[in-house]
Amino acid sequence: AWGTALACHAARIGHDVTLWAFEPKVAEEIRSRHVNATYLPDAELPESLDASADVAQAVQGAEVVLLVPPSSHLRAVSESVAPALEEGALVVAASKGVEEGSLKLMSQVLSEALPRVPAERIAYLSGPSFAKEVAAGLPTDVALASDGMTAARRVQELLHAPRFRVYTSGDPIGVQVGGAVKNVMAIATGACDGLGFGANARAALITRGLAEITRLGVALGADPLTFLGLAGVGDLVLTCTGDLGSEHLPGRAAHRGRGLLHVRGHLGAGAQVRRGHAHHRARLSRPAPPTPASGGRRAAGLPRVQGRAARDPRPGLIQSLQADASADAGSQSVNEVPPPGRGVARSVPP
Repeated sequence: AWGTALACHAARIGHDVTLWAFEPKVAEEIRSRHVNATYLPDAELPESLDASADVAQAVQGAEVVLLVPPSSHLRAVSESVAPALEEGALVVAASKGVEEGSLKLMSQVLSEALPRVPAERIAYLSGPSFAKEVAAGLPTDVALASDGMTAARRVQELLHAPRFRVYTSGDPIGVQVGGAVKNVMAIATGACDGLGFGANARAALITRGLAEITRLGVALGADPLTFLGLAGVGDLVLTCTGDLGSEHLPGRAAHRGRGLLHVRGHLGAGAQVRRGHAHHRARLSRPAPPTPASGGRRAAGLPRVQGRAARDPRPGLIQSLQADASADAGSQSVNEVPPPGRGVARSVPP
């Protein structure tokens, strides 16, 4: 759905776009009927949008290639795309999550799957963006990050539009961590809502989750300011509160004690992200650098429920909500940059 929505937007603002679909019937449907009934059934696609089931044909001659498969398939798709990439083409990874098994970030996967593409030609797209709303042309802001911001700025000029505003960032790690780990908090807030804990508890859980995500990101080398922008708090709030999210509603089902197989069918990337989150927390032996709001103290991690997970999640949720409030991360500004001359105000939290 997300790949179709991005292709729809790019075609709508005048770009020559070819969408690759794994299923030949999906590609044919997009070409002939201008719909993707399988993945984005309510969207009317531009007539100019082409589609192909041949990855080499879809990529041939492209100046910019957007990779939008599920995170668990990014490696295989990237390896199939690699031989057909034009010399000097820019690559944009819009997949959110970590690779199942290796638990690597998308940037680590691409460095192995696309060895001929230097890091400065790869950008990472994230932020609060439901595919259905982007395809419908509703106002959306996103974050686009790359090393040195060169690739991000070039792609920004291509994708930025009045209803799809692109902010650039020089922090690919932070943008990726924010886009991946927010799924964990979406499951938790879904359970919180399903339990009837109320809006106060939901807001506290989201805030404590943001602090947790920030500490993890900083320990992995991210800029803490990133998590106060679109790729951090923006994406977190949307996924934890929006009814279109693929992680929030399963959380409501999980609180009733339904089995893993029942819930996992709706989880998307959430399952491997949760494992990756736990893996990186356990792997990091040194404390994260202090953030401005921590007063120089080492930030305390959220407490964990000991032993096997109980069917009733109330103790764990309440325990997380009661974590030390002094560990909350904060800052005075964000590090996302709008296009020059567009009159877009820079977001500064109070």
